[in-house]
Amino acid sequence: MAGILYLVATPIGNPDDITIRAVRTLKEADLIVYEERKEGARLLRQYGIEGKPVESLNEHNEAAVSGLILQKLKEGKSVALVSDAGTPVFADPGIVLVQKSIQAGITIVPIPGASSILPALIVSGFPINGFVYYGFLSPKRNRRIAELQQLKKDGRMIVLMETPYRLVALMRDIAEVLGESRKVCVAFDLTLPTEEFYRGTAPGLYQKFSKEGKKGEFVVVLGPLGGRTETAGS
Repeated sequence: MAGILYLVATPIGNPDDITIRAVRTLKEADLIVYEERKEGARLLRQYGIEGKPVESLNEHNEAAVSGLILQKLKEGKSVALVSDAGTPVFADPGIVLVQKSIQAGITIVPIPGASSILPALIVSGFPINGFVYYGFLSPKRNRRIAELQQLKKDGRMIVLMETPYRLVALMRDIAEVLGESRKVCVAFDLTLPTEEFYRGTAPGLYQKFSKEGKKGEFVVVLGPLGGRTETAGS
């Protein structure tokens, strides 16, 4: 009888955000698959999970390792897949394993948990009656500008993510393309003691972040056309 593939969401910052179900699933799984060994080992150690067979699946080895894990599932092993933070597969490696498991008729069970997107949306002050998740823009500026010009045509809320060191560059380009036509909310270091929320226009926030040299994990929410929110920072 085939095993079960569990997709286990883990905290995005605050370790208290793990669910009881997630911890139980990790403790009971025959194999735990994490993204990077250092982060995976830290996660398991944090919740007292020791002596478990582990495997690393990331963007560099996804195709090959997915086949090995699928074989374990076919042998009846239960597998728990986690990412470095948050929900696996969503903007993280794992889709190849999920697709192979579906094709093989393997049962897949999502274990929900912490997310950065929904917290950013609900504190933005924008009406949540529809939004576009675009995720990561291109790291190349010319391509990023072109993507923003396309997104400018969409009147809905837009959710963007980016690496910590590119916050100022991203805000600069949003300001250049969108100007003051959209309100913006930046959710910074969600769930951590340093958590902050910045609301305003892209030009204003660009000036603020440029002066402060702000760095950290963040989610950017572009308000809908005609949307309203406060303009005070943090």
